[in-house]
This record gives sequence, structure tokens and C-alpha cells, in this order.
Amino acid sequence: MNWRKSSYSGGGDGDSCVEIAPLPTRIAIRDSKTPTRATLSFPTPAFTALIDHLKVTPENRP
Repeated sequence: MNWRKSSYSGGGDGDSCVEIAPLPTRIAIRDSKTPTRATLSFPTPAFTALIDHLKVTPENRP
């Protein structure tokens, strides 16, 4: 899998974040501090909806 970290992963060695890897119909997610442990995967539309929801500022949430 082709894992990537967010550009917002923080300073230092950048290991305080999650990594994602696109798959044909899903998005895989893992903890960058423990990459050999379990991963989660979500259908791409569900992951996209989550990210879109997180981008909305609290003032604009319903």
C-alpha cells in the first residue's frame, strides 16, 4: 500500500498523526506511531463524508 501522512502532521519527526492509503474502493487508515499494528478501512464515500464533516467549522455545523 502507498501510505501518506498529512501535511499537518506536526513538527519533529511527524509521527503524531494518522496515515492513509487509497485502495480501489476503500481508504485504509493507520496510526503513524505504530504502523505494524491494526489498520482501519472505510468505503471511500464514507471516508470522504467524514473528512468533509471535519472541515466544517464548529460555528457552521447544524
